[in-house]
Amino acid sequence: MKSIRYTLLTAALLWGATACKDKTVEIVPGEANSDWTTESHSNAADPNYDVVFPQNQVNTLEITMTAADWTAIKTDMQTKSGTAFGGGGGNPGGGNIGGNPGGNGAGGLDIIPGDPIYVATTMKFNGKIWNNVGLRLKGNSSLSSIWRAGIYKLPFRLKMDEYEDQHPEIQDQRFYGFKEVSMSPAFSDNSLIREKVVADIFRMGGVAAARTAFYKVYINFGDGLKYCGVYTMVEIIDDTMIKDQFGEKKGNIYKPESTFQTFVQSQFEKKNNETTPDYSDVQAFVAALNSTDRTTNAAQWRTNLEKTFNVDNYLKFLAINNTIVNWDTYGAMAHNYYLYNSPANKLTWIPWDHNMSMTNTVGGGNQQGVGGGRSAVSLAMTEVGTGWPLIRYVAADPVYYAKYKTYIRTFADTVFTTAKMNELFDKYTSLITPYVNGTEKEVAPYTNLTNTASFTSALAALKQHVVTRNQDVNTFLK
Repeated sequence: MKSIRYTLLTAALLWGATACKDKTVEIVPGEANSDWTTESHSNAADPNYDVVFPQNQVNTLEITMTAADWTAIKTDMQTKSGTAFGGGGGNPGGGNIGGNPGGNGAGGLDIIPGDPIYVATTMKFNGKIWNNVGLRLKGNSSLSSIWRAGIYKLPFRLKMDEYEDQHPEIQDQRFYGFKEVSMSPAFSDNSLIREKVVADIFRMGGVAAARTAFYKVYINFGDGLKYCGVYTMVEIIDDTMIKDQFGEKKGNIYKPESTFQTFVQSQFEKKNNETTPDYSDVQAFVAALNSTDRTTNAAQWRTNLEKTFNVDNYLKFLAINNTIVNWDTYGAMAHNYYLYNSPANKLTWIPWDHNMSMTNTVGGGNQQGVGGGRSAVSLAMTEVGTGWPLIRYVAADPVYYAKYKTYIRTFADTVFTTAKMNELFDKYTSLITPYVNGTEKEVAPYTNLTNTASFTSALAALKQHVVTRNQDVNTFLK
C-alpha cells in the first residue's frame, strides 16, 4: 500500500534556545474502511491467484450500485447503441459483422462506439467490502445483443481504483493484488464453461492466456440484490497476466483492431507506455509481414519476420485455435487478441475472449448467438484470403505450414484428447451446476440461457465436438 506522508515542520521557540522537530503524519488509504488490509486491498501485495482465481470452487461476488447510477448506465448505453435497455431492434449479429476468411479482412464493426461509462459501486467478497469500485459495461456485439434483449446478466469490468482521485482513501486500491478484472456472462455459450476451458486449453498447449475462475454474481441495480448467475472472471492482460507469465511487463502491450494489411497507428491501442509515442515494434512487424521478400526470397522473409514477431508461438496458437474452432478472432474479426513485445524483443500473440469457440455452429447453439455470415478458419486455411495476411502468408509458406501441422498433431495427441477434455468439461460443469440449475437457478431476465435444458444438453455437445475435431485432424494430416 502506498502511503501519503506529509511532513510538518514545527518550530518551538524557547527563551534562549530554538528547537525544531519533524513530525510525520501518515494517511493510510482505506483508513475509512475497516476491512482494508495490506493483503486484500493494497497494491503492496502480490496478486493472490489462489483467492481470486481458484480452480476448484465457485466464488461469490456482490455488487451494489444506486438506482441513479443504473439510470446513468441506461442513458449512456441508449446514446451509444441507439437502443433502450430491452428495446429489441433485432439481432445486431444477424448480418456479417466480421468477414469470412476468404474475404478482404474488413474486421469488426463497433456496434457500441467507445467504452461505456464507469459508475462507483460497492463490492463485497468473502465478507470484506471494497468501496467506490469502478464498474463499466464491456463488449461489442455480445453487449449489444444482451442489452437489446433486456437481460441483466451483462458483461462488465471492475476497476478497483477508478475513483481514487475523488476518494483518496481508496488510493491504489486492489482486489487481492488485482487492479482490474473482467466478468464474462458466457454469452452465446449454453455450457457456460467455454471462456474458462479454452483459456486453460491454450496454456496446456504452451500458449500464454489469462487466468480464469467461476463466480456466482449478485447485483443490486438500486432495488435489492438480484442473482445474475454464473460468470467467468478473466484476468486482465495488461494488469497482471503478462507480469505473471512473462516475468516482466516493460515491453509494449497492444490490443489491436488490425488485420495487418497495412500499419495504421490508431488500430494499435497501447495498454501501457502510453506516454511514449513509439510504435516501431508493430510497424516493423507489419512491414516484415508484407514484404515482397515473401515471394522473391522466402528464407529472408522468414528471417526478418522472426526478428519482429514470435512466429513459433503464433503457429502454436494457430494450431490450437483452428483445431478447437473459433468464430470470433483474427481471420473472422480483426480483434480479440493482444500483442506483447516480450523480453525476447519480439511481439508475442496472446488470445482473448473465448465464449464463441469450441463449436461448429456460430453462437454455440444459443438462439441469441451472433455472427451470421461468418466462417471460422479451417484446418487447411486454404479459404483464407490476403485480407488476413498473418494467416494467408504463413499458410502459403512451406516451412511454416509444415511446422503448423506438426503442432496440430502434438496438440491433438497430448492435450486435445477425449479423456483430458472430458475430465476438464466434467469438472467445470459439476462445479457450476448447483448455481445454474440446482440450489440456485439462473432465471430470466438474469440469464442468457434460453432454458435450463439448453445448459443440461451442452456438455454432451462439447464432448462430441472434441470427437469430431479429432476426426477432422486425422483426416487433415493424412
